[in-house]
Amino acid sequence: MHGLDLTHTWVGYLSLAIFVIGYYFIAAEEKFHMNKAKPALLIGTLMFMLLGIYFSINGLEPEPLHEEMEKLILEIAEIFFFLFVAMTYIETLIERKVFDVLKYKLTSRGYSYKKLFWLTGTLSFWISPVADNLTTALILSTVLFTIDKTKNEFLVPGAINIVVAANAGGAWSPFGDITTLMAWTAGKGEFVDFLYLFVPSFGGWLLTAWLLSRVVPEGEPHFDASLPKAELKPGAKVVIGLGVFTIFTAVMGHQFFHFPAMWGMMFGLALLKIYSYYLKKKNQDHFDIFVNMKHVENDTLMFFFGILSAVGALHFLGYLEYIVKLYDIIGPTAGNIGVGFISAIVDNVPVMSAILKADPNMGIDQWLLVTLTAGIGGSLISFGSAAGVGVMGRLRGIYTFGSHMKHAWTVLAGYILSMILWYIQFEIMGLY
Repeated sequence: MHGLDLTHTWVGYLSLAIFVIGYYFIAAEEKFHMNKAKPALLIGTLMFMLLGIYFSINGLEPEPLHEEMEKLILEIAEIFFFLFVAMTYIETLIERKVFDVLKYKLTSRGYSYKKLFWLTGTLSFWISPVADNLTTALILSTVLFTIDKTKNEFLVPGAINIVVAANAGGAWSPFGDITTLMAWTAGKGEFVDFLYLFVPSFGGWLLTAWLLSRVVPEGEPHFDASLPKAELKPGAKVVIGLGVFTIFTAVMGHQFFHFPAMWGMMFGLALLKIYSYYLKKKNQDHFDIFVNMKHVENDTLMFFFGILSAVGALHFLGYLEYIVKLYDIIGPTAGNIGVGFISAIVDNVPVMSAILKADPNMGIDQWLLVTLTAGIGGSLISFGSAAGVGVMGRLRGIYTFGSHMKHAWTVLAGYILSMILWYIQFEIMGLY
């Protein structure tokens, strides 16, 4: 940290007020019909502009501010490009009719809405530990949307289920969630240690899913038997294989070479571009990668830039240090459980970063608890996690802050159960 506490200066008070007002407009997206990226981008850039003015007026050396911004740019770039490649792959899979075929197979089998709800949620929980929570949520929300584009009473609980399952699945895998990855690379636990979080992660998601399933409508999606059977376009299976290989490269590159995960993703994007060129040369029905990129939800990418910038400014001002002071007042267990609620409001990456920087004296049981709460706490609010933001982009106007909050009590019930299961397993039985 730069050693300056700016929380009690005019720039500190003004920045906090701007953050709160901007956050209100993000949360009230439905009310104002203003895309959440607009206020997020405004507050994220404006807060740093004000910091620049403060440093200039007071004749302060700008180096600490520049260093903070450079670190922030790196952090944003990692998420930005990771998201960009994941979305490009998904748009290419849509164009190659992969999701149409999947929809045809699911609807032609006569699966009910409830069965489809459980199927997408279960897949989300088990794919997330390998493919990471964000990519998993993006893929399965696309599947959900192709099944039925209009039935919101199915889409909303289905989307919440996918987000909760992806975050819960990512929490017990060292590379399933960015916060778990941070704790693992900081040496707070060995690879195997994180697997002990499986029971609280799974139990919490299962309760939320069961409660949500009660509001999923009866019946099944309409299936028109007269429609021709959906067929994959040339190269669709290769694109799927390249997508899997891209995620594998991102994970392995981070694991063994300590590369940012986006480096492996960009390598995968290069392979996809070369494959599209190969199809064109063979005079097959090829795809134009740049046309697919046009369909990427740029507002989701801009939202990430804005919200991470805003939180970075709060961190620089010194506000995130108050989170760590919680530990001195209420103890590690209550503090770590509180982190889950804080990470739902403020992005979990800088919250976890602040805790790792402060390095409170805790045992492995407590470090695993904060990993769990930072990972699954983001599910409490629609944009509290990368998975939630991604799904809001995919199901624009359907899965929103308001529609999520109507069912947020089910997520809270699951979160409480996860805490109870952690306490029984770790503190009473000592199974870790």
